[in-house]
Amino acid sequence: MHLSPSWLVARDTQPPSPVGRGAERGRIPRPQHPANAPRAPPVPPGPAAAFRSRPRGRSSPRLRGPGRAEQNGAGEMVPELEKATVRIRQPERVREIIQSFREQGVAKLQVISDFDMTLTRFGCNGKRCPTSHNILDTSRVISEDGKKKLKDLLHYYYPIEIDPNRTLEEKCPLMVEWWTKAHELLVQQKIHRSDIAQIVRESEAMLRDGFKEFFDQLHKNNVPLFIFSAGVGDILEEIIRQANVFYSNVNVVSNYMDFSDDGVLTHFKGPLIHTYNKNNTVLQGTGYFQQLSTRTSIILLGDSMGDLTMADGVPNVENILKIGFLNDKVEERRGKYLDSYDIVLESDETLDVVNGILRYILTET
Repeated sequence: MHLSPSWLVARDTQPPSPVGRGAERGRIPRPQHPANAPRAPPVPPGPAAAFRSRPRGRSSPRLRGPGRAEQNGAGEMVPELEKATVRIRQPERVREIIQSFREQGVAKLQVISDFDMTLTRFGCNGKRCPTSHNILDTSRVISEDGKKKLKDLLHYYYPIEIDPNRTLEEKCPLMVEWWTKAHELLVQQKIHRSDIAQIVRESEAMLRDGFKEFFDQLHKNNVPLFIFSAGVGDILEEIIRQANVFYSNVNVVSNYMDFSDDGVLTHFKGPLIHTYNKNNTVLQGTGYFQQLSTRTSIILLGDSMGDLTMADGVPNVENILKIGFLNDKVEERRGKYLDSYDIVLESDETLDVVNGILRYILTET
């Protein structure tokens, strides 16, 4: 299925692309890394590079005492909610939503997810895993001058993106400016369509641990997965394709490249999607959510405040469960994430909690 406009993509078949030994851990493919590898330094969600993380904080309680998930039934329903990485401000509300999902049934369920640092890992073996922009920015097809200019843009605009003292109205035009300049620099590199697959193979891209169960569960039960990304659609598609999980139920909205007849990048297709406009304004005319009007149970997965609006275009939402991956500046951002997301996963490189919830919902009663 292909939905208009052209940057909304679905696949009716899973293209063959064996990835070898690394597939189960999300490698594309790479040597395996030890489970006790040191935590990686972070990179922002925009067009990419590395920043150091702050130490993980322990100041506020996890699910302990009266707020513990199991005492409200959530832990019994989904044992993964007892993981040390999980924080929930309102466990009873979470329990009620999950129970409602199960009662409503699989026919009403859909999943809406960010990609970079949500479905992909944040880091591994002491190194930051790249975003889809970063895969391009640091690849062999980018000149040294181009890499420097892309990094300069990052150092200028990233502090603006995360500045808590700036309003959304102030940030949005600056994010458009950043993405536009980054895309223009990429166009200047004369990237060939035929290079994309090899660029991804040579990268350190990794889907989160448990990705295969996640994609397989949704596909087996015909649950739509809508990936809404401010990254580079061509790159993220190739990551999913090389992991052999680009199934027919997967639809993607992202920033897609447009190539000449000779296969050379000429521009990026519109509308431009950045961190803070992932909402219904860029979906107008697609009719995607209208086609799924009966899918009124929503699981939303994200890693930023900008991801919270991804389901704004869904009509007649009955229940929505928002799960946030808190990858960076954990102590500083914890309060805001707990205010915004129903479940917060701190420095958790897996999809264990999401898979546990899906197993409970999709199990026949």
